[in-house]
Amino acid sequence: MAVYTKVNDQTLNAFLATYDVGEATSFKGIAEGVENSNYLLETTKSRFILTLYEKRANPEDLPYFLNMMEHLAGGGIPSPLPIHDKSGKALQTLAGRPACLISFLSGVSVHHPSENQCAALGAMLADMHKVGQSFDESRPNDLSLEGWKELATKTDARADEVKQGLAAEIRAELAALEAAWPTGLPSGTIHADLFPDNVLFTGDTITGVIDFYFGCTDMLAYDIAVCINSWCFDEDHQFLPGHAKRLIEMYDAHRSLTPGEIQALPLLCRGAALRFLLTRLYDWLNPVEGAVVNPKNPLDYLKRLKFHQQIGDAAQYVV
Repeated sequence: MAVYTKVNDQTLNAFLATYDVGEATSFKGIAEGVENSNYLLETTKSRFILTLYEKRANPEDLPYFLNMMEHLAGGGIPSPLPIHDKSGKALQTLAGRPACLISFLSGVSVHHPSENQCAALGAMLADMHKVGQSFDESRPNDLSLEGWKELATKTDARADEVKQGLAAEIRAELAALEAAWPTGLPSGTIHADLFPDNVLFTGDTITGVIDFYFGCTDMLAYDIAVCINSWCFDEDHQFLPGHAKRLIEMYDAHRSLTPGEIQALPLLCRGAALRFLLTRLYDWLNPVEGAVVNPKNPLDYLKRLKFHQQIGDAAQYVV
């Protein structure tokens, strides 16, 4: 989450007048994350999140994201619900941006997940994948191989400003992944960006899953790879095998992994690490002037990529 587009009181009040949600009593920007503008809104009736879609969000994809959220919530996944206005419309335009008001979920995100929280994540992720099997819409993952190549091209000339030799490392890894990227694995609706700040907890219980704006149709195990990268390393980028063990075990307990998925996991983890290295690198090199946003260091994911490159067998993740 972040704030790129400012919304003044007059604009907000006119927007809320089209809903039956009460009058605003508090409205403040949320600085975490990097993709869209997000505000916490409190009204005389309830609390909401107001999202204005920026940057990589394709307006044509937004109905898919909102329908995905509603489908998962209907299947028991703690996903926020898009709020419909008095005419029944969820997707709006506000301050020149596509926008949506969504329900507020209780709980807090954790910066340093515990093994028990990783176990809860694994179980929830498997359940989410099972519920997603009955979602009848699809969307290609535009941040898979072809998207990585596009980002690599856009950042190649300046990547060495961040670290000498980084451009060559990215080119070499892209070539290796393109030659070996798995096919034929179980696929379906995935979140594709399930970082700790996109999961809300009360204790060790998950109370919310948010930010579905990279949701797509892709290999289910790729979602696990994203989670291993984002949940199973400490702040010094040291791998936490106990966290990965609990995550994978509980996922498998709720949805059995196939032998092919297990075999492909190291490669999928490399791909996920490269994806976040590249998107962070692009954002690092192309900051948005005036944005209230915390850019993320792309080299964090270079360190994780190098770790995954040394893994020859998925069993090494849980030893």
